[in-house]
Amino acid sequence: MNSMTRRLFLEDSMLAAAALAATTVPQLTYAEDKPTGAPSNKVRVAVLGCRVRGRQHVAELSKVPDVEIVYVCDPDQSLSAELAVTVDKNQGKAPTAVQDMRKVFDDKSVDAVFIATPNHWHALAAIWAMQSGKDAYVEKPVSHNISEGRRIVQVSRKTGKMCQGGTQNRSNMALAEAIEYMKAGKLGEVKLARSIIYGRRDSIGPKGTYEVPSNVDYDLFMGPAPLAPLTRKSLHYDWHWNWQTGNGELGNNNIHSLDICRWGLGLTGLARGVVSYGGRFGYQDAGETPNTQVCIFDFGDKTVISETRGLKTEQFRPGFPGGWLFHGTEGSIAGQSSTSLFDPMGKLVSTFESKRKTESHFANFINAVRSRKREELNAEILEGHQSTALCHMGNISWRLGKEATPAQIAEQLGKLKASDYAKEALDRTVQHLQENKVDLEQTKLVLGVELHADGDREAFADNADANAFLTREYRKPFVVPAESEVV
Repeated sequence: MNSMTRRLFLEDSMLAAAALAATTVPQLTYAEDKPTGAPSNKVRVAVLGCRVRGRQHVAELSKVPDVEIVYVCDPDQSLSAELAVTVDKNQGKAPTAVQDMRKVFDDKSVDAVFIATPNHWHALAAIWAMQSGKDAYVEKPVSHNISEGRRIVQVSRKTGKMCQGGTQNRSNMALAEAIEYMKAGKLGEVKLARSIIYGRRDSIGPKGTYEVPSNVDYDLFMGPAPLAPLTRKSLHYDWHWNWQTGNGELGNNNIHSLDICRWGLGLTGLARGVVSYGGRFGYQDAGETPNTQVCIFDFGDKTVISETRGLKTEQFRPGFPGGWLFHGTEGSIAGQSSTSLFDPMGKLVSTFESKRKTESHFANFINAVRSRKREELNAEILEGHQSTALCHMGNISWRLGKEATPAQIAEQLGKLKASDYAKEALDRTVQHLQENKVDLEQTKLVLGVELHADGDREAFADNADANAFLTREYRKPFVVPAESEVV
C-alpha cells in the first residue's frame, strides 16, 4: 500500500466516524438574551431582501427579545408584502413594506439593517446603511468584488458602526473550541485545510430574453449592475450564476467552510497565490459561473484547497458529504454539522463540545449593537471581507483561464505545495465528470491563471487583467464610493 493509498484509506475511516459522530452530538442550544423590558433597549430593524434568506432572517430575529422589525424591503412588491404578513403574525405589528431601501436609510428611527439582497447589492447596501447612521448585518459573500469589500470595512471604521458578516459558523462555540485546540498547538503543525461543498444545481434553462415580472422594479433590482435585459427564466435566485450579480457556488456556499479554514489556520489577508480550474458542465444554459471548481490557495507555509460541485455526485467520502478538514502532524479535525478530533491513525478521539452555549449569530449582532463593542462581534466585517476575497480570487483565476487537458492541469498542480492533495482532488474531479458522462475532449476543463497577490494593496502583482476584476463600473446613482470618497 503506497503512502497516498494508505492516507485515503485512513481518511475513509476517519470521515465515516465523523459522520457517525455528527448524528450523536446533541442539538445546539443557544445562549439566552434576556429582555430588559426597558423601551430604550428595543432595537428597531429593517430586513432588506425578502426571499429565502430574508425569511430566515425574520425567523431568527423573532427569537431575539426586544427587537422590532419595522421595515421589510424588496424590489419585488409581492415578496415584501408576503413577508410583512409573516412579521405581523410573529410580533403582532406589521412592518412597512417598501421597494427602495433608501426610504429605510432616510428613517432615523431605524437602528440596524439586515441585508439579504442579491450579492451585487451587499456592499452598497451596507455602506449606505452605515453612512445613514445604522448598524449593518450583511449576508455572505459580503461583497461582489474585492475592492468594495474593503470599502465596507473602511466605512465601518470611519462611522463607528457595527457590521457583521453572515458567516454564522463563527457563532458555533463547539467549533470555536476546535479552533482554540489548534491555536494551542495540540494538533501539531497544521499546514493544510480543505473546504468541500457538494450540492446539486440543475440547469437554469436556456439563455434568451425574458420579461421581468410586473411587480418588480427592475431598475432597483439591478442597482449597481448594468441595466441589461433579463437573460434567464427566473429572475430570483438564479442571479447567483451570472457574473454581473452573483459569484457562483464558490461565493454562495463554499465561503462558509472557506471561512472556517481561514479561521482555523489563523490566516489573514489575501492568499499569496491562487490557481483555479473547472467549468460549467452537463448542460448548456443561461448560467455563466462554474458548476465544478477547485481552488488552491497558497498562504506561504499553509495551503487551503476548496472543492465545489454542482452536478450529481457521490459523497466526498462514504457518510461524509462535505465540510471542513484540517490536517496536522498530531492528527486531524473534520467537521460538517459537528467537529471531531482524530489521531494520526484516523481513530476518533473526541467530538468537540463547549461549556459555552452557542449563541444565535443574529443575537450576537444585536448584543453588539447595544454594547457598541466591536470586539464582541463573532464575525466582524473584516473577517467576512477576507474570507469573501478568497472566493473572488478563485473566480478571477478561473475567468482568466484557458482550456486545458487533465494532464496539463496535473503538470501545473505538481509545482504547488500540497501537490499530492491537489493531484488527488484533480483525479476525483475528472472521475466525477466522467461519471456524469462529460466528455473532456469535447467540453474541456478551464485551467485558471496562477495569480500572485500584493497583500498590502489587496491587488495582484504584475497582472493588469486580474486587477481589472478588483472593482466594477457602477451604474449611477448606485455607486460604491472609492477609497478617497469614504466618509
